[in-house]
Amino acid sequence: MKVVTANRLIDGIVVFLGRSQRWVEQIDDVSPFEDDAAIEAALAYAARCVEAREIVEPYAIDVRADKHGVTPVRLREAIRAKGPTVRLDLGKQAERATVDTAA
Repeated sequence: MKVVTANRLIDGIVVFLGRSQRWVEQIDDVSPFEDDAAIEAALAYAARCVEAREIVEPYAIDVRADKHGVTPVRLREAIRAKGPTVRLDLGKQAERATVDTAA
């Protein structure tokens, strides 16, 4: 399974593209692609978003999905998705913890 990731051009935030063709900040908010044709179509859409100056440097990453959500396979991508590994109070993991405790 794969998702497409990039950086949003206006602020540099890491974003993810799933089947919805919508760029989102949280990897758990996307549905991964399971076949090569779908990922190629997503990369073509991402290329159009680059031309429109919405994002930069899109590429596909391997992920796994389970009951806890979508998780990148490689450590580099896990850090891009969640934030620093040494400070759980920073990055997207801190934002998600705030939302989870408020609910």
